[in-house]
Amino acid sequence: MSKMMKINLYGEVPCGTFTEKTEHVAFGAALGLTDGNHGPFNEDKTVTYPVVFANAGGAYNPQTGVFTAPVKGVYFFTFSGHSLTSKAMGLQLMKNGEPVVMIYNHIDEPGRYIAASNAMNLELEKGDSVYVKLLKNTWMVDNNNNHSTFVGQLLFEDHTQR
Repeated sequence: MSKMMKINLYGEVPCGTFTEKTEHVAFGAALGLTDGNHGPFNEDKTVTYPVVFANAGGAYNPQTGVFTAPVKGVYFFTFSGHSLTSKAMGLQLMKNGEPVVMIYNHIDEPGRYIAASNAMNLELEKGDSVYVKLLKNTWMVDNNNNHSTFVGQLLFEDHTQR
């Protein structure tokens, strides 16, 4: 890594008295279904978001829906879901197979659309995985307006040794 003396817009961040170049890691993706419906399934499913708007650093895999941390650091993630109120929607943000935060829309008066979102900062080690899981027997909808999304970015790299 090259040592720098200043912080700039290209990812150099403080690390002691000098700075070290930081990885550029950010992605944004949407479900973007043409038929509108995703689910329900008889088991929990990892959501794949194939409509990729950005994938700086290439850490998000649109085929699997999984983000893999390329460096140790603190990352910000947000996810959203859109559904009809006639069916429940349950989504969980997962880190290495463990739930972190969730959103859940309960069945309500039919015929209305409803959206929900959640977000969290996560400390990740290099190789940690983060993804969104659709809960068993729930569903979500999307279309070319891209209501259902998954977004993440590296806030800062952690150069400390543990």
